[in-house]
Amino acid sequence: MQNLEPVKFDLDLIKKYDKSGPRYTSYPTAVEFHSGFTAEDYIKTAAATNQEPEPKALSLYFHIPFCDTVCFYCGCNKIATKDRSKSPPYLARLYKELQLQSDLFDNSRVVKQLHWGGGTPTFLNHDEIKALMHKTRKAFNLLGDDTGEYSIEIDPREATSATIELLRAEGFNRMSLGLQDFDPRVQLAVNRIQTEEQTFSVLNAARNQGFHSISIDLIYGLPHQSVKSFSKTLEKVLQIKPERLSVFNYAHLPQLFKPQRRINEQDLPSPEQKLDILQSTMQILGDAGYVYIGMDHFALPDDELALAQAKGSLYRNFQGYSTHKECDLIGLGVSSISMVGNCYAQNVKTLDEYEAKIDSTDLAVFRGIELTSDDIIRREVITEIICNFKLDFSAIEAKYQIDFASYFAPELNDLTDMQQDGLLQVNGKILTVLPGGRLLVRNICMVFDKYLRTKSSSGFSKVI
Repeated sequence: MQNLEPVKFDLDLIKKYDKSGPRYTSYPTAVEFHSGFTAEDYIKTAAATNQEPEPKALSLYFHIPFCDTVCFYCGCNKIATKDRSKSPPYLARLYKELQLQSDLFDNSRVVKQLHWGGGTPTFLNHDEIKALMHKTRKAFNLLGDDTGEYSIEIDPREATSATIELLRAEGFNRMSLGLQDFDPRVQLAVNRIQTEEQTFSVLNAARNQGFHSISIDLIYGLPHQSVKSFSKTLEKVLQIKPERLSVFNYAHLPQLFKPQRRINEQDLPSPEQKLDILQSTMQILGDAGYVYIGMDHFALPDDELALAQAKGSLYRNFQGYSTHKECDLIGLGVSSISMVGNCYAQNVKTLDEYEAKIDSTDLAVFRGIELTSDDIIRREVITEIICNFKLDFSAIEAKYQIDFASYFAPELNDLTDMQQDGLLQVNGKILTVLPGGRLLVRNICMVFDKYLRTKSSSGFSKVI
């Protein structure tokens, strides 16, 4: 079992290594997906997974794209509308897709993980929530004993205690609450007005209903934020001690995300101020007993993520960190991504395309990638580093029948500067990410990314 030292905030190292890079929710990343991979390829891969000696359990992801209002900072695939009549036609197609996907997988394969993301999943009314869960139970083998990881993203402005009671009754046992910041000036600048009462009443309702884990999402780098103002938000959040916190770095990319054009760039904190906010945040959360999981995530020491990381079994996929490495992931709804067998498959990105595909009784897949043997090896290397801050070369050698030092000779050579700078150490056949390298773990992973050796990483977000 690993006993990780607290993460080290080294400003000089951060400035040296703060460049753009993937977040590695997948490897290869989505920029490598291509239209040459078709729905037929996905179907063949799914069928093959049923023939494995021990078919994997399943993970289901549902994308609910609708939001009542648009948050100016948001870069998600969403449809901002107050028209609640838009959800029934979407759900009708989602039910059809559920059946199309269900037909590809043996019903003996249980669903250990289920996640509703958005958009705003609670844009759906109570009857729609019940109907979607009913259809899901008919199509797939859901667990009935509350041992699965069934989670949902919640906008507290779109939920009541009755909503939380319903979600718990339908089998959800984990949730993430969107907050971002309590400061009224910040909320006004990003068009997300949300009171403390709204937020904490939903959180308390979830605890009263016996939700296993609750995460709160925050963002630093928004207009008018400062160390002092963001610390006040943290202070209020820590009074209720959520099991997990996600503290995301706001990436201002108005050329890609139209809503961000409504943010006044002059109101954004400078890069130096953002680093000050991050350093202060890490200090405050560390003092409060939270463990830095990595990639913006913090958890209490007895939370599942922290325990999995301590055991070296943490995993990462399109929903973020997870404890279910053993699952094939099926994405449902517009823009969702599946990870089944040795492939990734993404659904079409617009509502019109999605409706047309499903209405023609086709899967909504429009691109993807089939992983090569090299992709599979590198995916495991990157996953181990980004999740567990440690890589055992011997384990990779035994599993894939390679000599690690020969196979990754250029990469090991490229790590020299990082070793000298104290980001990591290689002791025999063990690579360990040191406290000074944990904030920069994406940089270490990028060394093992074959695709970045032939192209620029500038299309990704900054690592800090």
